[in-house]
Amino acid sequence: MENRISSTLEQIQRDIEPLRQEIINHKVYSVINDLEDLRIFMEYHIYAVWDFMSLLKALQINLTCTSLPWFPVGSGNIRSLINEIVAGEESDIDAHGNKKSHFEMYLDAMEQCGADTTEIGRFINALKNGADFKAAYQLAGTPQEAIDFVDFTFSVINGGQTHVQASTFTFGREDLIPNMFLSIVNDLNKKFPDQISLFKYYLDRHIEVDGDHHSHLALEMTSDLCGDNESYWKAAEEMSMASLRKRIGLWDGAYRAILDRKR
Repeated sequence: MENRISSTLEQIQRDIEPLRQEIINHKVYSVINDLEDLRIFMEYHIYAVWDFMSLLKALQINLTCTSLPWFPVGSGNIRSLINEIVAGEESDIDAHGNKKSHFEMYLDAMEQCGADTTEIGRFINALKNGADFKAAYQLAGTPQEAIDFVDFTFSVINGGQTHVQASTFTFGREDLIPNMFLSIVNDLNKKFPDQISLFKYYLDRHIEVDGDHHSHLALEMTSDLCGDNESYWKAAEEMSMASLRKRIGLWDGAYRAILDRKR
């Protein structure tokens, strides 16, 4: 069975590769030429950073015990995997040695860069104060592409199928930072170190933790949850591809916003 699962994983990775390449080679990267372009990109990207955390916490809620009284839930191996990923994402070490979530680290990077955090702040505060998503989007002025992206993620979360949540997390969200973008950020950091250093640190940390160690843990988690159930693997691939298409849509929105600014 282990060989068959390994073969299925490889097949999914082959099938989604064209979409991954479309993201990695997206035209948005070709129009990020200065700090203002990067700020606009970050104002879109922050929604993906935030709802990534929500998807991760949904997995932890469904795969471990997060209520009282405590009982052992599911596989101890899966519990270990998800808890390790949560610890790294929710309480990592920032550039100053403080414990912070990757979302908070990204907000710090936005503020240093001069990107507007008002919109995402209004969105988060509206949800904290009991607003539904539609009202929060309206209060914040969230771009439609970000709305579509977040709505898809929460449809996966609210669907309650852990194998779908895990596969979307594993194949649709991890390891999508292209070398071209890293080169752009590195060049900007050389020119504006006082404004880009935190974002560079975030990206380097993301690659080190998420793109390597966590991606392997996520693959193992998805394999364990799908097992030898063919319908689970089919759903895993379909939703992973849908997630990648939503990321392309989000990048399309950032691309158009950057072009509008240049006109």
